[in-house]
Amino acid sequence: MEKPLSECGVAILGGTAGVGFEAAAQFAEAGSRVVILGRDDARGAAACARLLARVPGASVSFVRVDAADADDAVRAEADVRATLGAIDVLMCTTGPSHAPQLLHEIPIVEIMPRIDEIARPPLHMMTAVLPAMRAAGGGTIITVASDAAKVATPGETLVGAAMGCIIQFARAAALEEKRCGIRINLLTPSLIADTPGAALIDSSPFAAKLFQKAASQAHLGVADAGDLAAMALFLASPAARRITGQAISINGGISVA
Repeated sequence: MEKPLSECGVAILGGTAGVGFEAAAQFAEAGSRVVILGRDDARGAAACARLLARVPGASVSFVRVDAADADDAVRAEADVRATLGAIDVLMCTTGPSHAPQLLHEIPIVEIMPRIDEIARPPLHMMTAVLPAMRAAGGGTIITVASDAAKVATPGETLVGAAMGCIIQFARAAALEEKRCGIRINLLTPSLIADTPGAALIDSSPFAAKLFQKAASQAHLGVADAGDLAAMALFLASPAARRITGQAISINGGISVA
């Protein structure tokens, strides 16, 4: 039987800012115990302080991890589990550090490092939590990917490739792990307003122009971090107990793929 959110231990990779932080806050508001995972101790401490200011009395802490490193992901999973007792929900919200760029402008030696940068952290953390979730007989994993994996877009060759990897990894894992009561789903936004990712896009004239055009198609409004966090809470709740292996677009109508 799936736990109510008020009884869940939640780990959020990339929870110091953007969608990850908003999800951490909303889980805390629902009564969940939350551990934020990230690479920088100072940013982690600041995020915990901001969350406690928003949700006084919340159970929140930070664990440092470089999830691109497999051994560190395994170590961090054990540390988080020791803090929470159990990881009932893992949410991965990491993304690229490069703005969209046309393929012919990218040096060939940077292709695989940029793909690895995006794909490795969520793949490692998803894998790291599975043994304990299997032993417990259940758990929920939610990963933020991108509509770039579904719809080909100029400038997102590498992002699309990396996100496609994440989506297919998660969906195949969902089929394997359903027998153990583990549900794995994805959120695939296009634009997310007022986030580090949006700032990255705005820093590139090419990317900014491209995404301004996309935003004009979001007749329901450009998604924000709260939209994705709200869907994450639903997917982590018993109300979504029959849902697994799905990649859900939250994009205001930019596309319907």
